[in-house]
Amino acid sequence: MSLLSIRDLRVDYLRSGKRVPALRNVSLSLEPGESLGLAGESGSGKSTLALAVLRLLPETAGIAAAQLAWEDREILSLSNRDLRALRGGPVGIVFQDPFSALNPVLTVGDQVEEVLEFHAGGRNRARVLSLFDQVRLPDPAGLYGAYPHQLSGGQRQRICLAIAIAGNPKLLIADEPTTALDVTVQREILNLLDELRRELKMALLLVTHNVGLLSERTDRLAILYAGEIVEIGPTATVLGTPAHPYTQGLLKSLPRLSRSERRLPALPGQPPDPRALPSGCPFHPRCPSIFAPCAAQDPRLRVSKDPAVRVSCHLY
Repeated sequence: MSLLSIRDLRVDYLRSGKRVPALRNVSLSLEPGESLGLAGESGSGKSTLALAVLRLLPETAGIAAAQLAWEDREILSLSNRDLRALRGGPVGIVFQDPFSALNPVLTVGDQVEEVLEFHAGGRNRARVLSLFDQVRLPDPAGLYGAYPHQLSGGQRQRICLAIAIAGNPKLLIADEPTTALDVTVQREILNLLDELRRELKMALLLVTHNVGLLSERTDRLAILYAGEIVEIGPTATVLGTPAHPYTQGLLKSLPRLSRSERRLPALPGQPPDPRALPSGCPFHPRCPSIFAPCAAQDPRLRVSKDPAVRVSCHLY
């Protein structure tokens, strides 16, 4: 049984009295112990997808899906009580900004204790110190009584990781967990995420706009564009032999030390305004491989030349 099953997910935001699509026709699954990366440009819908899994979207968001299931339970049908039990228990989440994710008036030890009280039946200082040690925090006992503002960005994100794994999750959602951190700390946090996933046998949903970060840390990769998954498959295959023209252009634009040219190739144009999406394939106004059906019909995910890869493109 899949841990997470999503079929035909759609998310809209209410803006000036009108519904603006943020996600359309999104379908994917996540198996126990598997790591899946979500990548794409800013505004492609990555974070919206991650937050939709736990129904953490703002009230202005509307969610609909043929299926949005955790194991065999429909997430859209869960009561508020069941949702609270799911969040921080079977599903942990780490947000982009650790400073805003933590309560500034509670010590970090108390914040982890609260999770244990709700999901493990009681406070347990020894367990908190064990979690601090597990996320590689120096001097766990000394940090127990510290407040978030007294910690560095990397330490705060490690506290957030401790909170996320306190409920022994089967799935950890990491929504751009290194965006607010110094470059020198980013690799440490990503390596820690990978170590914890293997150590605790968790599945991982890793959201990032940095495709390079995913190459060594995910089993599969989904590329999003304008609220749709345009390509999904094994990470090595998607990055090594990309099938969708958008994925190809995205990877060509990445800087590489081996390149001699001074100017990086860039995709022409801009991502479409979600309030005025083009007809047909949303990428067709920028696509170098456009032909007749592209402007008329939005392609749905189908098998590419590689049976392990699905791609949303009329070329296949």
